[in-house]
Amino acid sequence: MSNFRQVDRRTGFLLPPSVDEWLPQRHLARFVVEVIEGLDLRAFIGSYRGSGSASYHPEMLLGVLVYGYATGVFSSRKLERATYDSVAFRFIAANDHPDHDTIATFRRRFLKEIEELFVKVLLLAREMGVLSLGTVALDGTKIHANASRHSALSYEHAGKLEAQLKAEVEMLLAKAEAADTADVPDGMSIPEELERREERLKKLAAARAKIEARASERFVREQAEYEAKLAARQAKAKASGKKPGGQPPTPPVAGPGPSDQVNLTDADSRIMPVAGGGFEQCYNAQAVVAADSLLVVAVDVVQAANDKQQVAPMLRLASAHSPLEWRARPAPASPASRCGVPRVRQAHRRSR
Repeated sequence: MSNFRQVDRRTGFLLPPSVDEWLPQRHLARFVVEVIEGLDLRAFIGSYRGSGSASYHPEMLLGVLVYGYATGVFSSRKLERATYDSVAFRFIAANDHPDHDTIATFRRRFLKEIEELFVKVLLLAREMGVLSLGTVALDGTKIHANASRHSALSYEHAGKLEAQLKAEVEMLLAKAEAADTADVPDGMSIPEELERREERLKKLAAARAKIEARASERFVREQAEYEAKLAARQAKAKASGKKPGGQPPTPPVAGPGPSDQVNLTDADSRIMPVAGGGFEQCYNAQAVVAADSLLVVAVDVVQAANDKQQVAPMLRLASAHSPLEWRARPAPASPASRCGVPRVRQAHRRSR
């Protein structure tokens, strides 16, 4: 005869259930709740007026967001649904269910404060012995911008369009002067046509100015790199007493090139190579993760496509958030060092 445990979903609880019984003691959701309970949330609480209907407590909303980030749930709609479907989220939300508008508004309203609290969470994790920076992993991924690469405008093409529009403006001004003696084509308003072209000229001039500003920044950066390479080459020649082999470094060229471009929809994004081939309008998101605890210790979004150039900047950023200092050291000749990847080592602990 079969012997099964009874499945009964209709009988009510004899005593009210406690959310504290829903999860194991060492569950991540409990850690998130305990950490947030130890944070100073006065900046959040003080911004509420205290009138009208009762608001969801910032401590609970922040817990939902942090646990969502930790488990890969970012959408406010998915977070709302998780407060119904997930036992862990129900535990953090204390069996409450904030809607997605409330979650999204809270995130936008306190974005700066939330970023600062993540640093405090890392410091608290260090004190609890959870964060231990021995080995860290750094990686980047391309994030598509809310803009099409077909909206990009090159410096050369902008110059051609500008010349074309100036010629059209001159033609329209000539038509305006002859309007009293000649018929204007039906449906054509010379003032409106002039205004439309002058507006396009302003946008083109602004786009060209952005490209020129970027080219100027790039020249300053490349000039510094060129001078450093030249100085290293001269120092090597002086030390060895021989003329160094290979071609000398090429000096950078000032000013924008014909192919330098700016995106008219999102001027801060850049054309970058993406996985699978091809190019898209993107940003490059970087993250440093502690190998032992899997805690994210530093994040950034950059406009440079090359991940190798982000090693030193990201380690500096990680050192600002962690209890350890990092110091770069020269690397022996290797494929990595030739690609500009610095080797770093863990230095000493800061004295407390």
